Amino acid sequence: MTSFTNSKKILIFGAGSGLAIVIVLAWLASKTSVPGININVLAMQCNEIPTLASPYPGMILVTGGEFTMGAEGTYFEEGPAFATSVNDFWMAQHEVTNNEFAEFVDATGYITLAERGIENSSTGEFIPGSAVFAPHVSDEPVNPFAGWWLFMNGANWQQPEGPGSNLESRQQHPVVHIAYEDAQAYAAWKGHSLPTETQFEYAAQSSLRRDSAGTFQSNTWQGLFPFQHDAQDGFTGTAPVGCYSANNLGLYDLIGNVWEWTETPWFSSHGFADKEKYPQGYDPYQPGEPVAVIKGGSYLCAPNYCMRYRPEARQSQSKGLGTSHIGFRTVINP
Repeated sequence: MTSFTNSKKILIFGAGSGLAIVIVLAWLASKTSVPGININVLAMQCNEIPTLASPYPGMILVTGGEFTMGAEGTYFEEGPAFATSVNDFWMAQHEVTNNEFAEFVDATGYITLAERGIENSSTGEFIPGSAVFAPHVSDEPVNPFAGWWLFMNGANWQQPEGPGSNLESRQQHPVVHIAYEDAQAYAAWKGHSLPTETQFEYAAQSSLRRDSAGTFQSNTWQGLFPFQHDAQDGFTGTAPVGCYSANNLGLYDLIGNVWEWTETPWFSSHGFADKEKYPQGYDPYQPGEPVAVIKGGSYLCAPNYCMRYRPEARQSQSKGLGTSHIGFRTVINP
């Protein structure tokens, strides 16, 4: 097995499944773009997000308080549940969009990690690209993890499915293929921060996949993942921000659509011992790799595979790699 690195030694990346997917050399060697997902199957109509009176445009004040973080009995990494509290903070109403990220790039000339390239530790070559969801469609047996993801040369935030794809009609979709350092750079430019895991989970408490009437409140997978997608919620890929109802705080898409970076280092449970020994986090599937918590699930989360479209759900992600289902939003800490 060949490993690939940037300066931080990228080995594997989280796939939103509770397991990690190894990136193999054959994927990096591939020069052929695979077809992307049809992103607007049902042409769902999305409402404009209302502009609120706020000292920070596009931000919602989240009043702090006490709550129970984590959960028992679903996925091991969500436990143990414990009582904690947060202070007041401001949170962006929605994920950072392609338009918003383009403004940052235009103002600063910033080049994302996917555009700069991931280093092949065997050759030292930097290969521009990122991880794209590309489900295996065949009657042949398939590795249920490696068969769903492809490291694609040339995939980045401006070419979400690789060469030949673009952002046409996706200006209001969440930006993807964003590595941790890219998200941090945008947040610093805005004078903001990435949310902590605690802030994100607290803000997402009233966010739902479906409401009591069965109406979809988030963009997830309906059907047998990864072979059948019924798109009952209107989308098979990312959706424009604000397509679903806001939660009780006026925040959108904290559940589903794309996973979102937090600034919190990843550990395999809330009760992980010796956290102080691993300031960059620790994932046994990728030891030595800096890892952060991502929250909220994505359009790839399905009841039969990844039920992480819940506030307490969490996943590990290598800081050195973005994917086609990871974005972010920012916060302001008064």
